[in-house]
Order: sequence, then C-alpha cells, then structure tokens
Amino acid sequence: MSTLDSIVTGSAVGAFLPLLTAIVQRPQWSVLTKKIVAVVTALVAGLLTVAAVGGPEQFQHGLPTLGTLAAVLAASQSAYDLIWKPTTIAPAIEAATSPKGTAAGQ
Repeated sequence: MSTLDSIVTGSAVGAFLPLLTAIVQRPQWSVLTKKIVAVVTALVAGLLTVAAVGGPEQFQHGLPTLGTLAAVLAASQSAYDLIWKPTTIAPAIEAATSPKGTAAGQ
C-alpha cells in the first residue's frame, strides 16, 4: 500500500472516530480530559490504521506512519468541530452512553 492510501484511509477513520470516542466520553469531564481522551484515541486509531493498511512492516517507515497519525488526528478534530458537535450527534451519544445517576461534582 502507498502512503497516500494510508493517509486517505486515516482521514476516513478520523472522520467517524468522534462518534466512537463519544461512547467513552462523559459530559461531566473537563475539557482538558476530553481532549486528552480524543487525542489518545486518535493516535491509537492511527496506529491501527497504519497496521491495517500497510502491515507491520509499514512501521519501518517513519514519515508515512507519522503522516497517517496526523491525518487521523486532524480529521477527527475537524469532523468533531465541523460536523458532529454542531449537529449535537456526538454530545447526544455521550449523554446516552454515560452512566445514569452520575451528576457532575459527585
């Protein structure tokens, strides 16, 4: 697989990653905690994308791997800010998957 294939796949993964991240996130978490979870999730998804598209030998090539990680991170943050947050889909998933009876400050 080429570097372009890996980056394009990473962008597609990143576009939908906020929906999966919203399952783990909790409404009462601080903005910093949510950002850390989102970035770590994007980096893990990027590594999985590199392995899935290019195979384990792809990790020998630093720049394509870094490019894919950056594509997943950029796509996930952009998609969240431009699509999933304004449409309230991600926040709705977050609220729906949070344990009930847990109020902020408890």
